[in-house]
This record gives sequence, C-alpha cells and structure tokens, in this order.
Amino acid sequence: MKKDNPETPEDAHQGEEEKAEPPSADTIARRQLLGRMSVTLGVAGGVALGVPMAGFIIAPLFRESPLEWRSVGKVDHFKVGETVNVVFVDASPLPWAGVTSKTAAWLRRASEQEFVAFSVNCAHLGCPVRWLQEARLFMCPCHGGVYYEDGTVAAGPPPHPLQQYPVRVRDGEVEIRTDPIPIG
Repeated sequence: MKKDNPETPEDAHQGEEEKAEPPSADTIARRQLLGRMSVTLGVAGGVALGVPMAGFIIAPLFRESPLEWRSVGKVDHFKVGETVNVVFVDASPLPWAGVTSKTAAWLRRASEQEFVAFSVNCAHLGCPVRWLQEARLFMCPCHGGVYYEDGTVAAGPPPHPLQQYPVRVRDGEVEIRTDPIPIG
C-alpha cells in the first residue's frame, strides 16, 4: 500500500527539496548584487570611521608646538632676588578652554636685566610646586619632590630639574616664551 504522506518530518523535507527548482539567473544576480552592496557599504562605513580616527592619532605628530612670548608684567614690578608666581595664557589654548587656558611660572629677578623662570609643574608627575621663601626651595606637596632655588633636584622622586622657560626683557616688559605644559 502506497502512502501519500511520509511518515517522518525528514522524509517530508527531502520531498520538498526534490521538488524545489534551482534558482534562476535573476535570483543569482540579485544575491550577488546585494552581497556586493553589503560589502561595499561595510567598507565605506569602515573608511568613514577609520580616516578621522587615524587623522586624530597621527595629526599631533606633524603639528609643531606653538611657542609665543607672553608678557607677565613690567620690569619695575619685580624686585631683584625675589621669586614670584606669574600667570599667563598657555601656548596652545583651545577656544573653549576659558580659565583653564591659563598657566603659571615661578619668575625670579636675578639682576637688573636678568630673569629666570621655572615651570610650576613638578618634573615627576606634573603636580604644582610651591616656592618656600624662608627655605629658598621649591617643594612638591604631592610626592615630596624638593628643588633648589636654581631648579635642580634636591630630594624626592623627580627625575630631572624643573623646566626653565626662556625669558626676555622687551620694551620694559618681562616676557616668557610659552611651551605646552612640561611633564616628565
């Protein structure tokens, strides 16, 4: 006796597969087109994301650090032998930086026309150092870094002396050449 319905579901699927027609040339062409479009869109999306990311990473390697002379006050405002904190605008402020675009230096008037300026950032990890007039030392409160008045390391973890900024006197004004914040 012949059965119209197969007994198992596997037999039913085998029957359907045998009945299915092979895909037409239009179906194959459509599948290839959609596959190629998917790959093309994926590549285009990867490029659209990758190029700006690569530019963000590589651009600083080719950008020169801005160096500008910033006035920090008139020569007459500084006493010979005195070390004071002076504030000026950073070399590379961003338009939206606001107050954070300001930085500082320790400025000492060594003679009538000679000035020395030190970074306020410790050479260890960039913490702000302070000047102790009585001890004639720069002290870093974060990790115990100590510097002599000439900026050389006296004690603690700093690997090298405080960075010095170039200083000049021009038209009665003391000017410091700015650099991006020096750390390490």
